[in-house]
Amino acid sequence: MADPRGFLKVRERELPADRPVAVRLMDWREVHEYRANNPDDQQMLRRQAGRCMDCGVPFCHQGCPLGNLVPEWNDLVRRGRYREAAERLHATNNFPEFTGRICPAPCESACVLGINQDPVTIKSVEVSIIDEAFARGYVQPVVPQRLTGQTVAVVGSGPAGLAAAQQLTRAGHTVVVLERDDEPGGLLRYGVPDFKLEKVHVERRLEQMRSEGTRFRCGVEVGKDLTWDELRSRYDAVVVATGATVARGLSVPGAELRGVHAAMEYLHQGNEAAAGREVPDQIAATGKHVIVIGGGDTGSDCVGTALRQGAAYVTTLAIGKQPPAERPEHQPWPTTPTLFEVSSSHAEGGERSYLASTVALQGDPHGNVTGLVVATTEYLADGRRVPTAGTERIIPADLVLVAMGFTGPETTTLSEQTGVDLTGRGLVARGDDYATSVPGMFVAGDAGRGQSLVVWAIAEGRAAAASVDAYLQGTTELPSPVRASDTALRV
Repeated sequence: MADPRGFLKVRERELPADRPVAVRLMDWREVHEYRANNPDDQQMLRRQAGRCMDCGVPFCHQGCPLGNLVPEWNDLVRRGRYREAAERLHATNNFPEFTGRICPAPCESACVLGINQDPVTIKSVEVSIIDEAFARGYVQPVVPQRLTGQTVAVVGSGPAGLAAAQQLTRAGHTVVVLERDDEPGGLLRYGVPDFKLEKVHVERRLEQMRSEGTRFRCGVEVGKDLTWDELRSRYDAVVVATGATVARGLSVPGAELRGVHAAMEYLHQGNEAAAGREVPDQIAATGKHVIVIGGGDTGSDCVGTALRQGAAYVTTLAIGKQPPAERPEHQPWPTTPTLFEVSSSHAEGGERSYLASTVALQGDPHGNVTGLVVATTEYLADGRRVPTAGTERIIPADLVLVAMGFTGPETTTLSEQTGVDLTGRGLVARGDDYATSVPGMFVAGDAGRGQSLVVWAIAEGRAAAASVDAYLQGTTELPSPVRASDTALRV
């Protein structure tokens, strides 16, 4: 069991050091620096893991849809038993190296210690466990004992698709993952910059999956290169894990000007260039005044990318109010509060402006963006947010990146070719078992849930895999951590 006085002995919350800003802006390596097999870092890790109280009711389980066994692997780390800690971590999470790097850690918001102290560094401990496990050779392929003779196509290779594919492969099914990009990984590869998730972490997990028997077919867009009905006729089951990739557009005068781009278009090209590929006509921020519209994680990724490309200046605009620094009363523990946070990218430079409503974009006679007209946001009684007349100002801009989130999945060909039911929000409709209205077709992740967190994607991928296995075999032993309708306190 955990040290019952551990959180009293070690009250200070410690995290691995970040590389200096001036240094990290010169490359694309990860900002945070934990050194596997380094005694000093391991001692810090064990101290922090020892702060876990091993609660009688561990609300960190409730905070994470994966149901991660946080107290168990915290205590194993405290005792230096990294192999066992990695086993407990993998019992609920296929890809802790992803969640430990890019998840906002709702488990920490639910940590009981967080009621009156800083919560346990759950996310940091999690990623350090898996880094140690890879460094020590503990992570090996899990090859199925037998093959069922049944086939499954997984469309999309983001975290939901990869989780479903790995679970179904280990259950003995022959699984093929279809990806329209040239390399698998989805947003893990082309949406998240290397300074948050170096692609070596994606590559070594893909290599494990290939060794287990999962097959990958890239450069194939289902619905165009291969129809959905053809796919259904070739496989015993299909999992739709295409994500929510339709970006929310900017509907103001001047949005069509050159130099205005969707954030994901910009980040995709940035990731390609960081991988050493030649990107013709790349959207680059070098020497430019950059405006990022949207204050979320995608916007933050744009800031970090622009600064590494040598932007002259970067301004982030958020339409809403600046969140509070402390947990507000209407978001009590153990819910996940909306707080003001300084990401690693925002710590590197640029300016953030709240209550900023974009009114219009200005351009030169050649159709290039030159500035952005912004006004102070006003909240109306009905909850709507509108620009306040008379507060307009102009911000110079050579490059405008729209990071306002996503409206849902691309469903045109899927709906036309299969007749699958959609929800009023344009998502792929499904039951609690992730089954769509089309027999043998299931949906997991953002395509059925809407834009969400990486932990939800993995949890849904695991749960959908269990439903597919039960559909094919009549029963399943695969874990199913969440129902499709499960929202609880963990959203």
